[in-house]
Amino acid sequence: MTQNPPPGDRIAKVIARAGLASRREAEQMILQGRVSVNGKKIDSPALNVTESDKITVDGKVVGTPDEPRIWLYHKPVGLVTTTKDEQGRPTIFDKLPPELPRVMSVGRLDLNSEGLLLLTNDGGIKRKLELPSTGWLRKYRVRVKGQPTDESLDPLRKGLVIDGETFQPMIVSLDRQQGANAWLTVGLREGKNREIRRAMADIGLTVNRLIRVSYGPFQLGQIKPGEVEELRRKVVRDQLGLDKPSETKGKRGKTTAKSKVETVRRKPRPVRGKKTP
Repeated sequence: MTQNPPPGDRIAKVIARAGLASRREAEQMILQGRVSVNGKKIDSPALNVTESDKITVDGKVVGTPDEPRIWLYHKPVGLVTTTKDEQGRPTIFDKLPPELPRVMSVGRLDLNSEGLLLLTNDGGIKRKLELPSTGWLRKYRVRVKGQPTDESLDPLRKGLVIDGETFQPMIVSLDRQQGANAWLTVGLREGKNREIRRAMADIGLTVNRLIRVSYGPFQLGQIKPGEVEELRRKVVRDQLGLDKPSETKGKRGKTTAKSKVETVRRKPRPVRGKKTP
């Protein structure tokens, strides 16, 4: 006979929703003995909690999670996307505006890549947007060394197998030749490590600039390198299919529509596509 699952949500999910850590980081906090529930230290993330449970991390009470928020960030070249780097290289989190709350990146851009990176305060949104099943198209402007023809790009459109790893078909167009380089527009729906660079190398092209210009419906637009813009809350709810928050303060997992909307550097505005030279 099938047993009903226990009520509530997994504790790591609740901690992630509160913006304290990603779900994986929350699980590590639990294993390190930093989390207590109702005054008792726990050592396993296999626990469901409800609104009536009191959760503390490092002795601090985990409060009601903020409303899910998303920021658009123009990542410059020369920054890594991890929170800490073993080689001591600067990270995006070292350079973000100090008034930003704790955020997590949605996916990654490697050290030498630039352009649109989504940031969020919500671990659930992070996981949702990173899942291949979400299927959002990611577009890139790619400069390669060489003189490709439209026909020579066909292997990318058909899909490749490189070192035993399958790359799904890409949407590729040849935009223009500029001296020894060519500009391409590339669209893909998955984000494997250095996917575009490896695919181009497989057909004899070397990428010397890579700029992500969109992630699903979100556009880089005119955001300058290093700048951050927050999406309007309504846009976030509409694009992600989230419920409208309650007008009054509720239980854990609920939010209030009267919460203050913070902006970073300048007031959010609709962003338009940007032409790259």
